[in-house]
Amino acid sequence: MDHAVVAVYFALMVGAGIYGMRKARTEDDFLVAGRRLGYGFYAGTLAAVVLGGASTIGGVRLGYLYGISGMWLVVMLGLGIVTLSVFFAKRLTSLEVYTVSQVLGQRFGVPPKLIGGLVMVAYDLMVAVTATLAIGTVFDVMLGIPRVPAILIGGGLVVAYSALGGMWSITLTDVLQFVIMTVGIFFVLLPMSVSDAGGWDGLRASLPDSYFDVGAIGTDTIITYFLIYFFGIIIGQDVWQRVFTARDHKVAQRAGLGAGLYCVAYAVAGAVIGMAAKALLPDLSVPDNAFATVAKEVLPTGVSGLVLAAALAAVMSTASACTLAASTILTTDVIGKGEESLRTQRLSILAVGTAVIVVALLVQDVVAGLTIAYNLLVGGLLVPIIGALVWRRATARAALAAIVSGSLVVTFFMVRDGMLANTPIYWGLTTSAVFFVVVTFLGGRDAGSERTLGDSEPEASRA
Repeated sequence: MDHAVVAVYFALMVGAGIYGMRKARTEDDFLVAGRRLGYGFYAGTLAAVVLGGASTIGGVRLGYLYGISGMWLVVMLGLGIVTLSVFFAKRLTSLEVYTVSQVLGQRFGVPPKLIGGLVMVAYDLMVAVTATLAIGTVFDVMLGIPRVPAILIGGGLVVAYSALGGMWSITLTDVLQFVIMTVGIFFVLLPMSVSDAGGWDGLRASLPDSYFDVGAIGTDTIITYFLIYFFGIIIGQDVWQRVFTARDHKVAQRAGLGAGLYCVAYAVAGAVIGMAAKALLPDLSVPDNAFATVAKEVLPTGVSGLVLAAALAAVMSTASACTLAASTILTTDVIGKGEESLRTQRLSILAVGTAVIVVALLVQDVVAGLTIAYNLLVGGLLVPIIGALVWRRATARAALAAIVSGSLVVTFFMVRDGMLANTPIYWGLTTSAVFFVVVTFLGGRDAGSERTLGDSEPEASRA
């Protein structure tokens, strides 16, 4: 029965991909859904892209290990979406661009655009890898399908529907996935797992007091999550590409606010499910399996298939979004020169998707993979991107220095101290900010000085 539910889910994804292909007739359609999404579609697709494998599988894992304080990773993602929507969405929807790199190029010129694009591609590839890896985890535990064929099947489906219709296909699948995630997590797995654990009183009796302390995960970790995930989600290409799909700034602001608050609620739900899993299954050897194992143990056949579909919905939406994001930057900013054919876009998605699947077969830790991606993104690109939006005096040389120095320092400390250490983001972000400010003040003026976004014609229209 569970296999049948998943088969129906896969059939819906394929159908949405084919229908999206019929709507994707121009580059605008393929890359940003024609810039005409309304409130419902926009909120659904934005929430779906944020809540991927690390938010679902990883969020429950953190709840299993730390209790309610395991919510902080996903809470920071939700708060980041709220901030982006309220303070930046209006300005972003006025820019006729497709990528974050184009924003850097419009403000600072070609070198920051190119190098920033490469960093962003690395980020999106790694996020897509973590989501694809999570597909294998869910299939392995709940359906007994080994990890390698599971990644090949799930990852192959993501690549297929993404290449068919681009953003239109992804938007349609995201909305379906958002509905399935909401039902599966909030109305099925959360109440049933807590009930099986004896309700809130049962959790209190079974778990140590630290599991009910919102700060138990550690202040350093919470600060690191803030620096990495709060700021990272604000500048990610996968998220900005969603902002560009809104039909106007009101949709981007209001529906984006709703999506961010939904993510915060999802964070709490995931942590509580992890707590229930700890009470019911205290000796799991692989905490990453907590989500799938508790679903398999507490839910009847058929219903567990729905929750499996919910988990797959979460991870596949992120995998498809980041695959498209990396492909868009490659064709638009790194390899291409602006206008590209739909055939080129589709071939690029196939190439990027293949790379994602291959890397997913080699990587093991979902949260570690996501941390690597966000360390590179925030350490290298946060300062110049925010500077492009708000600081008229900032120069191209300063932006380039910030990107290169931040990325190198983050990489050095990840190698020296470990992928999950706090030092990479602390030192990388600090280095990037220092170089950006110092080079701006000492390096003189350049063509990008005294100009903010919107003062000149966007690159997309000049190409």
